[in-house]
Amino acid sequence: MVIFVEDNQELKIYRNADIKRVIAFIPPGHVHTRILIETKSGEVLVFQEATIAGIVRAYVNVSLHPQRRAVELVSRTLYSHEKKHGFARTQLIESDRSEQDVLEELKNIIAYEEKS
Repeated sequence: MVIFVEDNQELKIYRNADIKRVIAFIPPGHVHTRILIETKSGEVLVFQEATIAGIVRAYVNVSLHPQRRAVELVSRTLYSHEKKHGFARTQLIESDRSEQDVLEELKNIIAYEEKS
């Protein structure tokens, strides 16, 4: 589903019904996993391992927490002394924004209704 939000920005929402297939793979000569998502409309998206790791970390932090409703990750370039060995220099790191601020922004972006 494609929705246009403010400033003519395109918002795409992918349901399982929109996905043709997902492939997890390690390219020849590489050591890190990639995820390829092919949609039924013909789009092909490839995510590197660091991106998927950030998404999984955010998902787990919200889904498995008894109270948390949102977390925002932002792209940040780390210096060598700031990251673990083997980690990509650019990481998705938790922002300092409050959960409420993130949820308010989402209300404006995707116009969801809070359920009581």
